[in-house]
Amino acid sequence: MLDWLQQLLLFLTNVEGIITWGGVILVCVIIFVETGLFFGFFLPGDSLLVTAGIFAAAGFLDLPTLLFFGSLCAVLGDQVGYYIGRKAGQALYSRPNSRTFKRQHLERTRGFYERYGAKTIVLARFVPIVRTFAPAVAGAAEMRYRRFVTYNVMGGVLWILSMTLVGYFLGAYIPNIDRYIHWVIAAVIFVSILPVVVEVLRARQRPLQPKSPVSLRKDV
Repeated sequence: MLDWLQQLLLFLTNVEGIITWGGVILVCVIIFVETGLFFGFFLPGDSLLVTAGIFAAAGFLDLPTLLFFGSLCAVLGDQVGYYIGRKAGQALYSRPNSRTFKRQHLERTRGFYERYGAKTIVLARFVPIVRTFAPAVAGAAEMRYRRFVTYNVMGGVLWILSMTLVGYFLGAYIPNIDRYIHWVIAAVIFVSILPVVVEVLRARQRPLQPKSPVSLRKDV
């Protein structure tokens, strides 16, 4: 059983294998899971989208289909996360850690939300892990639904378009980009985790004092 789980984890972090095996459908499923379900926080959203863009430039994926359904799944994923947060409310913060849920990720996202307010729904799209928990935090804070949907659509479409088109133009204008795909993926991962590193360093210098649930609701 453990070996099977390890093999599954290796597969889910192998972006080239995901695209080759499952195409647009599997890319969209992973985007939905990463943005909507807590256990998807480890999935390779940014690097997957950039690599999918490179594959689209090479003709292996249809770019309009990828952009449309990728955006749709990103938006729907956040909708599910918001619904979970709305229903579970503050009980999420007392939920114990498990293999599929890490409370420290939720607390970090809450701090991110307190700092940036409703804009977090857009900004979090570009921060791994935070993007998984941000909609649940917004739901728990009872952010107005119409406002959440507006930021959700903006952030989801912007994230899918930017990441995918970066890969597409790299594939279209850099000859033999497939030879350097591992370097491209490494660069994307580095850029993705950079905001997290910056936030951690800032938090160590100036520890963020969490607001109460009441004050969180006032901000939204």
